[in-house]
Amino acid sequence: MSSMSGSTRWEAPLAFRMMPRAIDDFVGQSHILGEGKLLWRMITADRLSSIILFGPPGSGKTSLARIIANTTKSNFERLNAVTSGVADIKRVISDTENPLLTPGGRTVLFIDEIHRFNKSQQDALLPSVESGRLILIGATTENPFFQVNKALISRSTVFQLYPLTKDDVKDVLKRALADEKRGLGGLDIAIDNASLELIAELAGGDARVALNALELAVMTTSPDSTGSIVIDSAVVMDSMQKKIARYDRAGEEHYDNISAMIKSMRGSDPDAAIFYLARALRAGEDIQFIARRITICAAEDVGMANPQVLSIALDAWQAASMIGLPEARIPLAQAVIAVATSPKSNASYLAIDKALKDLESRDTGDVPFHIRNAPVKGMEELGYAKGYEYSHDYPDAISSQTYLPDEVAGTVYYTPTDHGYEKKVGQWMTFVDERRKAMRAKTEQNLSYNAVKKGDVSGDQNAIVINAEEDDDATPLT
Repeated sequence: MSSMSGSTRWEAPLAFRMMPRAIDDFVGQSHILGEGKLLWRMITADRLSSIILFGPPGSGKTSLARIIANTTKSNFERLNAVTSGVADIKRVISDTENPLLTPGGRTVLFIDEIHRFNKSQQDALLPSVESGRLILIGATTENPFFQVNKALISRSTVFQLYPLTKDDVKDVLKRALADEKRGLGGLDIAIDNASLELIAELAGGDARVALNALELAVMTTSPDSTGSIVIDSAVVMDSMQKKIARYDRAGEEHYDNISAMIKSMRGSDPDAAIFYLARALRAGEDIQFIARRITICAAEDVGMANPQVLSIALDAWQAASMIGLPEARIPLAQAVIAVATSPKSNASYLAIDKALKDLESRDTGDVPFHIRNAPVKGMEELGYAKGYEYSHDYPDAISSQTYLPDEVAGTVYYTPTDHGYEKKVGQWMTFVDERRKAMRAKTEQNLSYNAVKKGDVSGDQNAIVINAEEDDDATPLT
């Protein structure tokens, strides 16, 4: 292997050497780079406008920038947001405006990891991007709609790149093995298809990881007696150690993965929910965050269809907090499965949101006096708690009492579904409503009878005097 280290062409990593130089060499991303697609047309016609390339590591963002640099007739500059600042941006802009340095008057500026630029650094780009003198190519692994200024987004076309497929990664590996100038084609390497499949699988859609693993395997494997470098599955596993997870707990994957877990629980798919839980745990996600989202889902999506699930989620949260990982995975898994396999109802969620909306948008009145608190003697004389009906004094603990303010009387906020336990809740509420209606009808009938019996009815036979014994001059209601 000494011959390798003695050659200058091995100084750059294989992943760098194998970066495509022309658009025809690019592997993957056919949704934007297929013949006739927008980005393909922009590059081949050299009619670029500002673009932002958004995708995971190893999906080809930097490679695309290199292809553009090789094909455009405009001046090409490159900055890395980690090591560059406003001064570097101003230098590029100044050079662009200098007709001697930039005869064409336009510069293509590639900024790697543009999400690391702060607001002032991004704002420094705006005037030149707006005028078209600076064509921005921003690359980021973070969602630009969250991390890049809206002003820059509105002046750019966002292209999303996806992780490479296993076939794409295998294609990249085969090219590296066959290329004698930039790749490993000058070496006698024996690698079977199963080992290539394994590298592609463990790379997680990242071509750079795959090429680095292949190079490491080749450089650390001594030739056999025939001079051949044999790469088998054992060598691959030793070179890669474990599969690269496409998950960044500080980036968009953090939100996408938890969203997928919640939607899987809501959609009653325990297998998918467990998968996304495992994905989060493997990426080192905070178990407090996971437990909190499970609990919210239990309340929002299961609700009264199975109210005990909320207790299960809270118990799992407490247990996971107390015991920690790796055992915490077990109660969290139990809670995820409980939520996913339960009947669902969002009636509680809809009820509270409807009530909050009413409070913001209409006159909802005050708390009725008969159900107000009267802890001090004398308050009842002012009407506080006067006429309150203690529910347990009535059959089935149901009185004819009303509770809503007059301004919202009759408004229905909670509508039970017929899912799970909530079906029983609905049946009970129907019984309560019917009982109250019957009691109120009976009360109104008694009041009417007593008014006629005690009242002074004269002239109009339909006139009823209310409280006649207390006020002989009471005005009749007609």
